[in-house]
Amino acid sequence: MGLMNWEWRGRAATNGGAALLASVAAIALSAPSAHGQQAAQPAAGQQADQSKKIDEEKAAQAGATLLDKVLVISRTGETAIESLASASHVGQEQLDRRMATTPNEMLLGIPGVAAQADARRVSTSINIRGLQDFGRVAVIVDGARQDFQRSDHGTQSTFYIDPELVKSVDVIRGPVANTYGSGAIGGVVFFDTKDAEDFLRPEEIWAGSVTGRYESNGKGWTTSATGAYRFNENWDALANIVYRNYDDYRHGGGDTVKGTGFDVLSGLLKTTLRPTDNSELKLGWVGSSDGWKETAGGVPVNDVDLKSNTFTARYNITDEDKSWLDLHINTSYNKTNLDLTSLVPQNRFDPVTGLPIVVPAGSQSTFDVGTTGIDIWNTSRFETGGIAHELTYGGDWVGDNVKTGGAAGGDSFYTPSGKRNVSGAYVQDKLAWDWLEVIAGLRYDSYSLKDDTHEASGDRVSPRVTVGVSPFETAGLAGLQLYGTYAEGYRPPSITETLISGNHPAGVSFPFLPNPNLRPETGKTIEFGVNYKQNDIVEAGDALRFKAAYFNNNVEDFIDGVTLSPFAPGSGCPFGPGIPICFQYQNFAKAKIDGFELESVYDTAWGYAGLSASFIDGRTISYKGAEADLATIPSSQATAQLGLRFLEDKLTVGGEVQYNGKPKGNLVAKDYTLVNAFASYQATDALKVDFRADNLFDVKYANPLNGSTTVAVYEPGITLKLAATMRFGG
Repeated sequence: MGLMNWEWRGRAATNGGAALLASVAAIALSAPSAHGQQAAQPAAGQQADQSKKIDEEKAAQAGATLLDKVLVISRTGETAIESLASASHVGQEQLDRRMATTPNEMLLGIPGVAAQADARRVSTSINIRGLQDFGRVAVIVDGARQDFQRSDHGTQSTFYIDPELVKSVDVIRGPVANTYGSGAIGGVVFFDTKDAEDFLRPEEIWAGSVTGRYESNGKGWTTSATGAYRFNENWDALANIVYRNYDDYRHGGGDTVKGTGFDVLSGLLKTTLRPTDNSELKLGWVGSSDGWKETAGGVPVNDVDLKSNTFTARYNITDEDKSWLDLHINTSYNKTNLDLTSLVPQNRFDPVTGLPIVVPAGSQSTFDVGTTGIDIWNTSRFETGGIAHELTYGGDWVGDNVKTGGAAGGDSFYTPSGKRNVSGAYVQDKLAWDWLEVIAGLRYDSYSLKDDTHEASGDRVSPRVTVGVSPFETAGLAGLQLYGTYAEGYRPPSITETLISGNHPAGVSFPFLPNPNLRPETGKTIEFGVNYKQNDIVEAGDALRFKAAYFNNNVEDFIDGVTLSPFAPGSGCPFGPGIPICFQYQNFAKAKIDGFELESVYDTAWGYAGLSASFIDGRTISYKGAEADLATIPSSQATAQLGLRFLEDKLTVGGEVQYNGKPKGNLVAKDYTLVNAFASYQATDALKVDFRADNLFDVKYANPLNGSTTVAVYEPGITLKLAATMRFGG
């Protein structure tokens, strides 16, 4: 369930230890995370008072309720159920149950959110409400934008983060997230990595854990190790290393899917310093080293080596009264290097002339993307005439530096070199009076991009207005809140969309045409939603949380690739070697996307039950009025979850059932239903054992976002996962 981090019933804060399976001992040991029983975390960068944290942990051990975790990406300290937007939070306990091997598995059941990946599943692109690629969804790791992009026939934007390093995932759907940076007309996904404060128990100076996990499909091993140290009450540090090694998996039909195996080494270093009682500085590094073989017809043709490194520094200072000063300064640098080496001679086309050539074995192509970012904001809290204000104002800048090249055919022409700078400033006031809440904001965006021969720039002001009412005071309806939103977002075109050039390097030859006159996209969203929360409904201590929303998003000047004919007057498509077509990114009049989402959970002493669903439809409309189905519309989904607790909450068992409906316009997609089951047993304070069965009935299915509208890429069949974790400390 994505709605909130449902750490209910306050299990002891020591729920993260466990011992390694004997069969895993021979593998390089690794670190788990299973300690999701900590107290609610503050908003991004906010200082958590240590004494309050200890009090909450003691309350948790006494059986108190810990609900509604604050969203990391909330800049006004909101929980998901309080947010007047379509927001979701996935916490550590939920992530532990999912035993995610790849990033897309962390997103299970979040309405309106889907993932596209290649068969290897390690590189992931996130789709929110039918929008993805080229920054339409802002993917952020510890405050750092992930802008790596290597164009091919699959997804156009990817990021790399190992699930073992992540403690929570926060999602805001739609362009209402206009305080989180430019371009996110689809929404924002924030991955927050582990902290020593979450891992260490209050009485501990140091602690460590090791985890070993085996998966049946692909016969894969995951090993992880975590260590944390508290130097003093104002300084702590944590390190985590993860190694995964998987063979090719089998799909539900029993056939092996070639090229799906991988081995990847990932790591995390993070330290937190508290210079004063009301300030905090977090310094972090997240890295990944990956290698795999690209295949054609089941034969390896390219060797790929990828290294991704993200460096972050986040500082926050808040005055004691939290009145005028709540200042945040985030800086980051992300660098991803991908080197591709041909293993066999390959028949290609010269990227300049379009004539046939043979690329010898050992030829290389390189894709290097560096992203630098800075984000500064402050929130001032005050009252005027009985109206409470949370005035948030700030600015941000992101610079992408893309360098591609090499001799392996013309691969680098898919992703041209260039530089792009995107900056913005905003002001937003959240006003609250009795039963009424109003959020009004403006954001100014500007961008510039260029290569050796072309350049483009632009700017715009985007508004957001939200009105929320809580009109009822009766016991059963006091937790009901209704809201309506109008919000706009602005996405500058990417370097690839604007500057792509050269000839298609393989299969057939035809030209790519740059388009320096490409206009930015403008997302205009109307959303109506309802939030509902109620405690003590059926029995004392239970809780119900419910969110639902209808949205309509008109993306004006929507950008997509089109095929041009040299025979059409004014097309700009030249005659040349190869087939008589050209490819160019162009603006459409608009893309129209609408849908409905809901997310709910009932939680009590014996367990929990949840339901989430999303129904999305979308189409593009040309300037001449021609309509076509939008290819990036994901499956409509409904996900039901049930978990039962036994043995004083030491044992949790449950499962998930997810229905996926075929999107319109996809010729190979089919309806399918997946059933998963899981069990988690906290045997002792030091030993935890987890089991999970994904695709329990071995369904043969394909994610409609993967492959193409005519070729299916089948996902893994039944997969059994067994893990054990040992924790120790002093």
